[in-house]
Amino acid sequence: MKGKGEISLKARVLTEVLPYIKAHRGRTVVIKCGGNAMESDEVREKFASDVVLMRLVGINPVIVHGGGPQITRYMEMMSKDISFVDGHRVTDSETMEIVKMVLVGKVNKEIVSVINRHGTLSMGLSGVDGNLMTARKRLAESGADLGWVGDVESINAPIIEELLNHELIPVIASVGTDAEGNSYNINADAVAGEMASALGAEKIIYMTDITGIMSPSGELISRLDVEGCRWMIEAGELSEGMIPKVESCIKALESGVNRAHVIDGTTEHSLLLEIFTDDGVGTMIVSDLELVGKG
Repeated sequence: MKGKGEISLKARVLTEVLPYIKAHRGRTVVIKCGGNAMESDEVREKFASDVVLMRLVGINPVIVHGGGPQITRYMEMMSKDISFVDGHRVTDSETMEIVKMVLVGKVNKEIVSVINRHGTLSMGLSGVDGNLMTARKRLAESGADLGWVGDVESINAPIIEELLNHELIPVIASVGTDAEGNSYNINADAVAGEMASALGAEKIIYMTDITGIMSPSGELISRLDVEGCRWMIEAGELSEGMIPKVESCIKALESGVNRAHVIDGTTEHSLLLEIFTDDGVGTMIVSDLELVGKG
């Protein structure tokens, strides 16, 4: 028998969740899951169940993923030199083949598979499929050639919208293509931001392996606005890995996305806690803190 206290607690939780389900039903949420956050089988399982629950209550999740640690591991296994410039992996033709093999052939299918254990709910894609994501070549800030590293040039949003209309969960690997059919390795944080903008998403959520955006004194910043983000970038208060996430959040917010979140994807059910509770977890970023409350 369940005690009255336990039943009361569950009732309070359901009461708190209901307004958020109503508010987000029919809305699109872009979720970027990083390679570090998805290393554990247990984490992937819980992430999949959270995403499926979102879909079943009427939210449209769109997943974008990278796979930096996995790419590095395979390059080491193949005795391939590893080099980064300005935070971007130098990607020659052989490395690009490894990137496609790992991101499109392995990581993407693992995420799709674990979601589809709950039913025929998910479909894996890369930017090459249906010219979903066209790319242009990116050069390092110094002008150095990074190889097959690109920036997003355009998103073919109707492809994703059609999948959402059929109640499918798109899972997108961060590989793009150009008009000549060349493949490009694109920063997954930037892809998520561009995808959220193109889809007119309600939210963009970055799932990382850290708590959120931290203050100079090491405390979690639970709320931040675009002006504060820009100040932290200019003041050098963000880690190299956090900068592209925050820049993508800024761009998405300026293009009409309502809110952006940076959360710890390794924490159990952090995705649901951020979307469906009053307090949330991690860091929420908005255009102007004076205009909105948490949610």
